[in-house]
Amino acid sequence: MLITHDTRCALDTVVDLVNSAPEDEAAVDGLLDVPALADFVRSHKMSDVGVLSEFDLSAVRKVRAKFAGIFAAPDARAAAGLINELVAAAGTTPRLTDHDGYDWHVHYFAPGASVADHLAADCGMALAFFVVAGEQERLRRCEAPDCRRAFVDLSRNRSRRYCDSRTCGNRLHVAAYRARRKEATG
Repeated sequence: MLITHDTRCALDTVVDLVNSAPEDEAAVDGLLDVPALADFVRSHKMSDVGVLSEFDLSAVRKVRAKFAGIFAAPDARAAAGLINELVAAAGTTPRLTDHDGYDWHVHYFAPGASVADHLAADCGMALAFFVVAGEQERLRRCEAPDCRRAFVDLSRNRSRRYCDSRTCGNRLHVAAYRARRKEATG
């Protein structure tokens, strides 16, 4: 599956957006306030975003919850339904652009769109490409028992199980190794 630069950026953005949600009541929301949203927009180099407000923050949190539903969807039909809702509500307006030193690519949000519509349109279309390609199962949650972070499995054989092999994956492998050693010396 060919993944263009703008699609990869949208995938990274949607994963970070979903993972900004608190996993439980004790966790801190990664989009706690408008300055946090502004940092998110800046760090993901989102173009055509105006002055942000509390309204934008609320709208982005709603979009984030819908994206989380896509990563939890049991099948392609359910994911497609959620993606269709997001993209339609955003008033998708595909257009070619070549800004900020990037070659021609497609933006799906309308000029002047809110940040929530921008995210819903561009990120929704990036996820749509996976459903269309029959690759919805690549939209995953980490299998570590204490982590449910979202990620997109871009491995060739669709075998990635953890959001980060150096943290979650390694931690589980070390724990399994120690359990085997303890049982062997038992």
